[in-house]
Amino acid sequence: MLERLIALAERMGEVAGLVTMFDDRRPLAPGVDRLRSRGLVRGSWVSRVPGGPGRLRRWLLPLYPRAVEHLGRVVASIHAREPIDLVISVSAAAIKGLAPPPGVPHLCYCNGPARYVWSRAEDYRGGLRGAGLRLMGERFRRWDLRTAANVTRFLGNSTHIAAEVERCYGRDAAVAFPPVRTGYFTVDASVRRAGFWLYAGAIEPYKRVDLALAAAAHAGVRLVVAGEGSMLASLNGGGGGGPEARGGAEFLGRVSDERLRELYRSASVLVFPQVEDFGIVAVEAQACGLPVVARRAGGAMDTVIDGVTGTLVEDPTPAAIADAARACAALDPLACRRNAERFGEAAFDATMERHIAAALGAS
Repeated sequence: MLERLIALAERMGEVAGLVTMFDDRRPLAPGVDRLRSRGLVRGSWVSRVPGGPGRLRRWLLPLYPRAVEHLGRVVASIHAREPIDLVISVSAAAIKGLAPPPGVPHLCYCNGPARYVWSRAEDYRGGLRGAGLRLMGERFRRWDLRTAANVTRFLGNSTHIAAEVERCYGRDAAVAFPPVRTGYFTVDASVRRAGFWLYAGAIEPYKRVDLALAAAAHAGVRLVVAGEGSMLASLNGGGGGGPEARGGAEFLGRVSDERLRELYRSASVLVFPQVEDFGIVAVEAQACGLPVVARRAGGAMDTVIDGVTGTLVEDPTPAAIADAARACAALDPLACRRNAERFGEAAFDATMERHIAAALGAS
């Protein structure tokens, strides 16, 4: 998404700078690297905390407000050198709290109020991390609510997130679906479906990979798990990120885009057991003709057409997921593909261009 926003901003004007909470200074993507080569990328001071840009960042929540305030000062210094017209933030936790320079509108593309303090805290209740969230969660929520006033306009990445913005911040939000690479993830009729189920994505508590494993065991089918995260070792019986097997499940670890596309094209169903903010994986799968079993909640309400491109499950039990997966066998892969095309990159560009122009016109 960041690459498309950079390209869009460059088409509509000039990018004055890119500020980010964490920056490990490694090459990332052409647009970001191009801005970095011009000295326009700045990370907050938490980037200099040893391990901060890596996995340690999830432990630095108490420092986020100060880091965002620091980035606000960075933006103010950029504005003092050459006035800017618009601040665009892409926020899944705290960056929406950035205060723009006086008179400059702030358009926030919100991937969600931080789920681990606003909506899914129960998924993180165990261990030291859970204890830390219980200790710091209320203070962070107060800061998060107060700094919502720094945003001129909110865009939610789904109708679910638009509702969350209203619930958590008391603000209206338009919906702008994120870009999905439907030109890369495509149907290949020459590839035969192999009969296994697929889970793809991060292996974190709220993703409920444990539920996907239980459902596959209940149905007696093989589940292929593509991804990595903090829950990988425990779910895999202590195994690593390689192609290890636990019972009827196979854990591949992180896979390339090419391998992921192969999996989408050869699986019989994507199991999507979590409540997701939007869920790009579910759209990528449909773009490859793969139906989706998903919770009747969250972003899946926008992306999965029940009985046409997948099955929405009301009660997320292993038996219900197994029944839903069997129902997907009769669905049309081309209907899945047509549905996914609604979320392509060109649609995102057109939507964002309209909202950026509106924000500039209101400034």
